[in-house]
Amino acid sequence: MSGKGHKCPGAHAVRHRYHPGEPPSPCTELFILWQLKTYLNHRVAICPAMPGQFIWRKVHIMEKDTRPTSKTWLGGLVLVAAGAGAGYLFHASSQANALPAQTTVTTSVASLHNAASMLLPDFTKIVAEQGPAVVNVSVSGTVKASDTDNNPFADGDPFGELFKRFQLPSPEQRTPVHGLGSGFIVKDNGIVLTNAHVVADADEVIVKLTDKREFKAKVLGVDKLSDVAVLKIPATHLPTVKLGDTANVRTGEWVAAIGAPFGFENSVTAGIVSAKSRSLPDEGYVPFLQTDVAINPGNSGGPLFNLNGEVIGINSQIYSRSGGYQGLSFAIPIDVAMKVEQQLVNTGKVSRGKLGVTIQPVTQELAKSFGLPAPEGALVRSVEKDSPAERAGLEAGDIILKFNGSKIDQSEQLPVLVAGTAPNSSATLSVWHQGKEKQLTLKVGELKTQTAAAEAAPTSKLKLGLMLRPLSPQESKEAGTRDGLVVEDVTNGPAARAGITPGDIILSVNGVKTASVDDLKAEMDKRKGHLALQIKRGEEVLFVPVNVG
Repeated sequence: MSGKGHKCPGAHAVRHRYHPGEPPSPCTELFILWQLKTYLNHRVAICPAMPGQFIWRKVHIMEKDTRPTSKTWLGGLVLVAAGAGAGYLFHASSQANALPAQTTVTTSVASLHNAASMLLPDFTKIVAEQGPAVVNVSVSGTVKASDTDNNPFADGDPFGELFKRFQLPSPEQRTPVHGLGSGFIVKDNGIVLTNAHVVADADEVIVKLTDKREFKAKVLGVDKLSDVAVLKIPATHLPTVKLGDTANVRTGEWVAAIGAPFGFENSVTAGIVSAKSRSLPDEGYVPFLQTDVAINPGNSGGPLFNLNGEVIGINSQIYSRSGGYQGLSFAIPIDVAMKVEQQLVNTGKVSRGKLGVTIQPVTQELAKSFGLPAPEGALVRSVEKDSPAERAGLEAGDIILKFNGSKIDQSEQLPVLVAGTAPNSSATLSVWHQGKEKQLTLKVGELKTQTAAAEAAPTSKLKLGLMLRPLSPQESKEAGTRDGLVVEDVTNGPAARAGITPGDIILSVNGVKTASVDDLKAEMDKRKGHLALQIKRGEEVLFVPVNVG
């Protein structure tokens, strides 16, 4: 194209004046230039006379008066609005010396679309293909209601303390609650992943598919340390998500979340991965993916997809001062979640390795103090007695630099590596000790954690919802009895509704002494309906009726 300008058939060149300090008039080519001048360096034009061909030209956009000094029109092609079977060419008038040398590149329409897709990701295919495997999770249950209102005396009133101490035990008051979350199907036989906090303390879990089918789900297992729960619904041949590899995730790549924020089902939000391997307070066993994807209540448990349509994480938490999304959201890496899923399905619990140390980060000042060349590793703050670390010779003040060959750049990496190691397996440590690096070999212990609520005294037909154990010799002495079962924990069930609490000692069932869990089971089998539990609570002994029908 020449400096005199090129007119395509049907196109019109129109002059518009642009005065300094004033925005151009809307609906003009200069107005478009004025809006795009800060971020577009190249422009593309299409001409019906040259179908399928594009001409790229670098245009220098100036803020000074662009009124022409002559009738010469420069052929600077700056923008195209391509309609069906027609092209519109805009000419910008400018001084001849304002336009730098042009560079012309010819490409195809398909190439332009591919370039555009690289700049602006399209998630429609991901939603269409993977969306049917994303589910909504609704839960219902009861929680313990506060009993502070039962006290008629004000705080600090001496009679209030007497009331608390001597009031008769009453059945536990519980309040019904309902919640919403998200999840996704990982196996076509009905295995669903979600967050542990979504289904925690739920009496009933309902999974709803995108085709409107609803199923009552069974909770196969819950792992609170990783915040992962595994559900099973009675269905087969279900759509499943495609799983990715967290190791291939790159900071800055595009990701999308599908879930039900505030109950708005099958909502899609997108953003980028802001950081990897984030350690959050009280969440040291999960190297979270940090994103800026909009996550709100109801998104918990839903999948995080990459541009390949693969799940790379489970949306779990947000950082917020208001309770709503504020630009920081965190997802559990899918490889961590699937390891938990495998153990919960196969064994019903999650086993993690343990060293038996408490650690802290190594700062620049601490590195200088210990003679360490660089601030890296995990500084051992204390060592548990009779732990694998103590038996291996690890001491407070040692700095763990490597675990099984994996370098520890940040102290937060160590708990993740240790937890992922099988208990009773051997491990090697590279340790900075007294100004020198040395190698230690140890046998990894097992981290004792609270597993998913299990019935310690169930029968095939009746469940109290209690976790029980026999009295220890010291407890028998203090309680003044050799018979009885200590209530370790109370889950949602008949006993909780009757007012049984942790710490109670069950002395008898319907007048029959309970020296063991088997005694309790046998008596429950005989009395199919109502039980009278004799319990010792502090200094008091009372009977509590329990309806197990």
